[in-house]
Amino acid sequence: MGAKNFPIETRTFPKIGDAVVFFRAMLNKYRPGDQVDAADSLDLKALLKHHSEYAEKVGAGISHFEVMSNVYGTQSFQIVRTDGTRDDFSYQHCITPRH
Repeated sequence: MGAKNFPIETRTFPKIGDAVVFFRAMLNKYRPGDQVDAADSLDLKALLKHHSEYAEKVGAGISHFEVMSNVYGTQSFQIVRTDGTRDDFSYQHCITPRH
């Protein structure tokens, strides 16, 4: 069985593992509290469309993304909505959703 590519609106990854590596590297270049830059935000918006709870995550609309600190010293992306509310999301869930 060949590797399955993973397309999002902004780019196509040759295989799913490449997408995981790309978004992990993106997450790790920021520190908790940092706002994600405009170029990375375009990729995150495209990736987020693959989330099984997309409508709930977007809510009133996306203002921007930030990186937040989680338990056990990990970090994740956080959506900051246009109404000021926030929600975190897992880039891994977008790439390999758990139903």
